[in-house]
Amino acid sequence: MNSIKGQFDLTGKIAIITGSSKGIGAAMARGLAEFGAKVVISSRKQEAVAKVAGELRAEGFDATGIACHVGDADQLKNLVQQTVATYGGIDILINNAATNPVYDGVEKMDAEVFDKIMNVNVRACFLLANLCHPEMIKRGGGSIINIASVEGIRPSTGLSLYSVSKAALVMLSKTQAKEWGMVGIRSNSICPGLVKTKFSSALWQNEKLLAHMTKQLPSGKMAMPEEMAGLAVFLASNASSYCTGQTFTADGGYLIAG
Repeated sequence: MNSIKGQFDLTGKIAIITGSSKGIGAAMARGLAEFGAKVVISSRKQEAVAKVAGELRAEGFDATGIACHVGDADQLKNLVQQTVATYGGIDILINNAATNPVYDGVEKMDAEVFDKIMNVNVRACFLLANLCHPEMIKRGGGSIINIASVEGIRPSTGLSLYSVSKAALVMLSKTQAKEWGMVGIRSNSICPGLVKTKFSSALWQNEKLLAHMTKQLPSGKMAMPEEMAGLAVFLASNASSYCTGQTFTADGGYLIAG
């Protein structure tokens, strides 16, 4: 019988993680690196990704920083090309970068906001996965992890188009899984709940609102970014070899809280 522990080993695997200069993305990148993966740290600013990659290298991990604005198709192509040039291929893609510029009702949204949210949260994930597809095939397959949200399953007031975009990302994962399974590529989505990141700071910096929200959760607390990393390692590794097209929630019980 093969070692269960060994199934989590990512030695020799190459991973791209978008939006990984901070928050959930940075935590996931560290998690993959700790299990042996070579990680590409990516976000919009080269200075930010170089800093995170440098910190990982200082601890003995293999990491490089490649700046990329995921809303720019040419920069997505460059991200893939530079990754292949640096490491020789791609095995794992974590689509984590996202945006939500407006907190308001759906009737208040205009076409410009719609396009911005969909371009970053859905279109970029679709395009980047398509670019990684042939590179993963060359290496016998791969794992795509799309970071969606519990908002894509149960929407909250004020997060209207963000919720729509995350629901689309869940379905993109299912579609990729169904169409690419025969070439060895798995695709799953992770739906985090309330996590303490800069992205969610408007929620947790309001102490009264935070207390109200956490009181409703069975876990009774907000998550830290590191609490999302284990699930990413599982889905990136052979430990999840029979998991594809699935939606994994890490929400402290939000979806069962009523």
